[in-house]
Amino acid sequence: MADELAAVFSNRSQKYLQKRGSSTEEESEKRNVKVVSSYGGEDDSLSTGSISEKDIEVKTAWQKFYCNWLVVDKAYLGVSLKQSFLNNHDLKPVEEKRRIWSWWNFAYFWLADCFNINTWQVAATGLQLGLNWWQCWITIWIGYGCVGLFVVLASRIGSSYHLSFPIAVRASFGVYFSMWPIINRVVMAIVWYSVQSYLGGSTISLMLKSVFGRNLETRIPDHFNSPNATTYNFMCFFIFWVGSLPFLLIPPHKLKHLFTVKAVMVPFAAFGFLIWAVRKSHGTIALGALNEFEPHGSEFNWIMVRSVVGCLANFATLIVNAPDFARFSTTKNSSLWIQLVAIPFLFSITCLVGIIVTAAGFQLYGINYWSPIDVLAQFLETTFTRGTRAGVFLISFVFTVAQLGTNISANSLSCGTDMTALFPRFINIRRGSLFCAAIALCICPWNLLATSNKFTMALSAYAIFLSSIAGIVFADYFVVRRGYVKITHLYSNQKGSFYMYNKYGCNWRAAVAYLCGIAPNLPGFIGTVGAPAITVSQGALNLYYLNYYIGYFISALIYIVLCYFFPVPGQPVKNILKDKGFFQRWADVEDFDNEWKMTLKKKDLTDDVVDVYEYGTGKAFF
Repeated sequence: MADELAAVFSNRSQKYLQKRGSSTEEESEKRNVKVVSSYGGEDDSLSTGSISEKDIEVKTAWQKFYCNWLVVDKAYLGVSLKQSFLNNHDLKPVEEKRRIWSWWNFAYFWLADCFNINTWQVAATGLQLGLNWWQCWITIWIGYGCVGLFVVLASRIGSSYHLSFPIAVRASFGVYFSMWPIINRVVMAIVWYSVQSYLGGSTISLMLKSVFGRNLETRIPDHFNSPNATTYNFMCFFIFWVGSLPFLLIPPHKLKHLFTVKAVMVPFAAFGFLIWAVRKSHGTIALGALNEFEPHGSEFNWIMVRSVVGCLANFATLIVNAPDFARFSTTKNSSLWIQLVAIPFLFSITCLVGIIVTAAGFQLYGINYWSPIDVLAQFLETTFTRGTRAGVFLISFVFTVAQLGTNISANSLSCGTDMTALFPRFINIRRGSLFCAAIALCICPWNLLATSNKFTMALSAYAIFLSSIAGIVFADYFVVRRGYVKITHLYSNQKGSFYMYNKYGCNWRAAVAYLCGIAPNLPGFIGTVGAPAITVSQGALNLYYLNYYIGYFISALIYIVLCYFFPVPGQPVKNILKDKGFFQRWADVEDFDNEWKMTLKKKDLTDDVVDVYEYGTGKAFF
């Protein structure tokens, strides 16, 4: 049906052009129309095949509904469904007017993101395993230092070529096989959005109890009929869920304002919480390990490793997401040095605050509280004064905003961006984000979190799948292609496209490397999630403790070896191990729409060459 409608619209467009006297192909190509984008902006120069709604005479109610409501970008009504799968306004390279993220915006972004419940829980992990505070902090610096490096490496293709992850991954996986990593991210983003929203509901609960009394939960009748949640729990979750919706409608490049506001609030709340907790414990805090177990020898070494890798557990999605934000950078280095420095510094400081607050809570109550929300709840429960109520309310409010920002950056935006690649004709980032929120509500996260911590452990362990994807993308861009990307071929499914590889649009080298990266981690993953019913050897568990590094580097190594023996199309050097050169450039994409339309007119792209320019030459890098 969609192909038939596209054909109808295309035919009518041609008739319309003929009526206007544009009988030659050259005159048709000069015709420009204004097209409303998915966020209400305008694109001024779309070539033949791009038609406005006024050019189309729709006869049936279905055609009118299809044109007005289903299709998100009228610019692509004149192309086939198969071609429209490749592109829409949210998938195309970001033009200059939307590239507004300077280095300080990335600093604000990470300052805002470091203050959330998960980061505080990561800080407590090493203490729970038997490390003291300084040992734990050393592992955090190492872990987040690696995170910063991985984020910067993943960002380069976005900052230089202004591409989002769903498009960038086509270079390594193939135009159609790229759907697999995209689907992986969509599923994980929806589940994590649901879980993080439920955690956000706990901060709403503290705010309500601060205002209406600590026994508020018992005063509200329970009609939920669920062993895992009450009416009050659902109410708090629903308030957070509804409050998040308006922010899902904001275009990605304008989200910098949300992160700027959040970045201003975060330091006051973090250090205010720290000072408050230390004062309540009268300056005496348990800075030793939070249990009586004291590891030695090999056991101590593996606990250090687990604490380092724990920093990556909840960062696996953000590492893969990196191009989605880097594409909005004003220069190719706007997202480079600041992320490399800011991520380890800001997250390590936040974790230190979390370690001290956790230790203060242990000193006060003799209980290991992983979550800062639990510590705040104890403050409210034991000292229900005006000052305590005000302090808990304000800190909980900042945690609520923190959860909101983290949920958008790590989950809703990635889901929305990925879904534009799955259904580009019908879904933009806004619709995809709202779809993420709707399905997250239906998941009922209170049931997922009720049984034990196995579910959240499984979610974190899913990093073994995302790490293999990140490793392949790294190897393809930096080693195999040496920073060279032919942008129009990423949006092309014609024969000869560098990134189609074959008629199935699948790069088998990436598929093999992906499986090889996952395989070593699977036994330990199964043993960890399935314990105690399933047991595996200690060696398998130790290997699994290195899961992200194992998946990343093994998949990258296998991919490089395969590409050495079976070279890929479009690589700028013949021998990827011996030949020198790095060909990354700042891409000029202002005329991308016309370039893409011209590419679509070609039936075969086999004759296209690898057009590597010398530094500073060439108008456009296509």
